Amino acid sequence: MNDLLHDTAPDPFSQPAAFLHHLYRAAVKRALPLHNTVAFLPPPPSRESGGRTLVLGAGKAGGAMAQAVESLWPADAPLSGLVVTRYGHTPPRPAGLAQRIEIVEAAHPVPDEAGLAAAQRILALTQGLTKDDLVLCLISGGGSALLTLPAVGLSLEEKQRVNLALLDSGANIAEMNCVRKHLSRIKGGRLAAACTPARVVTLTISDVPGDDPSIIASGPTVPDASTCADALAVLKRYGIDVPATILAQLDSGALETPKPGDAAFNGHEVHLIATPQQSLEAAAAVAQAAGLPAYILSDEMEGESREVGKVHAALARAVALKGQPFQKPCVILSGGETTVTIRKQPAGAPRGRGGRAGEFCMGLALALQGQTGVYALAADTDGIDGVEDNAGAYVGPDTLQRAQAAGMKIDQYLDRNDAYGYFNGIGDLVITGPTHTNVNDFRVLLIL
Repeated sequence: MNDLLHDTAPDPFSQPAAFLHHLYRAAVKRALPLHNTVAFLPPPPSRESGGRTLVLGAGKAGGAMAQAVESLWPADAPLSGLVVTRYGHTPPRPAGLAQRIEIVEAAHPVPDEAGLAAAQRILALTQGLTKDDLVLCLISGGGSALLTLPAVGLSLEEKQRVNLALLDSGANIAEMNCVRKHLSRIKGGRLAAACTPARVVTLTISDVPGDDPSIIASGPTVPDASTCADALAVLKRYGIDVPATILAQLDSGALETPKPGDAAFNGHEVHLIATPQQSLEAAAAVAQAAGLPAYILSDEMEGESREVGKVHAALARAVALKGQPFQKPCVILSGGETTVTIRKQPAGAPRGRGGRAGEFCMGLALALQGQTGVYALAADTDGIDGVEDNAGAYVGPDTLQRAQAAGMKIDQYLDRNDAYGYFNGIGDLVITGPTHTNVNDFRVLLIL
């Protein structure tokens, strides 16, 4: 049940920006771990068995997921473990809630020493598990960088370079995580294999198109159908260099991951506790309660962010000018994970600031050309667009006009991937702080 249905929504006709922010909050609220965990929690091991419950996890929602488990777990049942989340993404601890699961923080999207140390400790905690033990794994988006344990022969510095090259390449999330899995000693099902013979139950929040658990956080607890050959193909496709020793191991299959059907996964359970589609549906319900028809295009959109923005602009203009394929007023929603290919700049030029949501908004604004009656907001549901302090940006009919009045030309900002600079210059960044969940891109158009 979406509590925001019972809140008074801002009037979309007189307060379009506030209304769009309200829809974003509804989407985020639907994905919060405390609202979604209770239905999927397994019972603790029986006292007679002597088994214990170990919680392991990684992701931007990791801190909130750990606190949800602590809130819901029986007070008299043993519980311990370790979860790693992004710097600044551990939520405030509720008063009176005893900490039984340790939460540590590390870097995202490029891994650091803290993430390496956390992964080493998590893997070490799997030693000595028995068939009577339960391992509860809490997995959410961002875990690929946060849970970093490079393959033998690959240093952390080399892993960082590969990771950064992938982020800049325009590769989609499935491609990036295919490489990450094969260059890791803990992802791609290897964490679950290390837990043998314990029972493993994975609770996951999806941040990937298609909600494939093997892609979310590079699937540390589920079998991996991708291969070393697939990883090599991605590296070649995007011209990403890796050390010769790693190339040789990929070529020989020495870095292969556990596959579907492997006995290491027998009896394991995986539950999706929050998904992008659910959050889009929550926002649609709030719009409908405010008297506006709401349409969800897809929760699986991929592609270059600026190009996806242009497509959304064409749709919005068709609705605004022709009443096709929807009649105005209405709300149009979409989700997924777009990409940004970083454009090379002249030597010494500053690197643009921004992420997928901001780049989408620049492409959208440029294509809309000030179309009357069209308003939009795009933001990442974790509250962070790329590596900046904003979640995304807002676009209105006067966006280009106000920017031009401030001496800013949008094509120049697009050329250097500087969405942050553009929208910051006109006061239209969406800043929320960490939301403690992550179901990826949220985009909404309001057409009046």
